[in-house]
Amino acid sequence: MALADLTHWYDGTAELTTRRYPVDLTRMSEMLRKDLQSDFDFAIHLGQAPGSTLIKLEAVGLNVRSNGMPLVQNGPEAYRSSLPLRECCQAFLSAGIPGEVSHHAGTYLCNAELYLSQHYASSFGLKTKSLFMHIPLTPSQAAGDAGKLASMSTPLSSAAIALVIEQIRK
Repeated sequence: MALADLTHWYDGTAELTTRRYPVDLTRMSEMLRKDLQSDFDFAIHLGQAPGSTLIKLEAVGLNVRSNGMPLVQNGPEAYRSSLPLRECCQAFLSAGIPGEVSHHAGTYLCNAELYLSQHYASSFGLKTKSLFMHIPLTPSQAAGDAGKLASMSTPLSSAAIALVIEQIRK
């Protein structure tokens, strides 16, 4: 929702290309590999973090699947995002948006997307630099669970994405 909202009002200088990936490791990996061949400057990956009260910028993608097996046989153990995550987080906080830099994106699909994005860029000699943002649920999604989960408004989440875009383009 935040990305769709952003595309309706963003008037910055970055040219935005959006993709929606399936929650399926094999299909996501294939689509991501194909998309990154466009050699974008940056790839900002988004996912939701139910229960989170803030936006999390994930620092490291690990070479591990949720079953403990590696994502890439004989691949590096991890890739650290080379983008200015602390500066992006400071931009959130200065704008009144709660956020933090998180150590890693877990071991599920979010982690795989961050790791594979960086692995494909490295393997294919691409200039693309990647980061992953975990965004809280929207209020309407949290209401579906009787309002017991934390949430963040869509405009606030989309503003955070815009702040990241502007920060990494500096």
